[in-house]
Amino acid sequence: MTGLSRSQQEKNESKEFRDGLLASIPSLRAFALSLAQSPDRADDLVQETLVKAWDKQSAFQPGTKLKAWLFTILRNEFYSQLRKRGREVLDGEGTMTERLAVHPGQHGRLDLEDLGSALELLPDDQREAIVLVGALGFSYAEAAEVCNCAVGTIKSRVSRARSGLMERLGLEGDADFGPDSLDVEVMRANLPAR
Repeated sequence: MTGLSRSQQEKNESKEFRDGLLASIPSLRAFALSLAQSPDRADDLVQETLVKAWDKQSAFQPGTKLKAWLFTILRNEFYSQLRKRGREVLDGEGTMTERLAVHPGQHGRLDLEDLGSALELLPDDQREAIVLVGALGFSYAEAAEVCNCAVGTIKSRVSRARSGLMERLGLEGDADFGPDSLDVEVMRANLPAR
């Protein structure tokens, strides 16, 4: 027994580990530079290596070679970054980025909220019929069986529900569904030339 408390031993080991990390930086940087061929990327590699080593210092076995352990971390990080970069698409000029267009999500969410409000205003039997047929995909016959009524009654309820929803939502026809004219123009402008 050395006479040092456990916390004192841990403090000494942590200081030794830190000192070992600091002493290894020049060698790590030289190795990183040989791999990355760029001073900036080499510095990033060394920094990432030091952060990972510090986070995983409990995995380091005292008495083994710290420098070899650090070089292994650096090498693995370099190859991990290389694999990631291989999956990236280079777009230095921004030509691919300019073509990206995404429908704004808030319009769809607002439309869905409006539909929910309009559905609540329908009579129960019409709401039930339109949800079964329109949302859940039941056939008219299946919906009639669920509602315990004739197929013709379900067809009538669905028709009245559709008319009621269109009226409450201010829709006049099929042209009112899908992207609006501004969205269509944005999408057309971003299509690749043929």
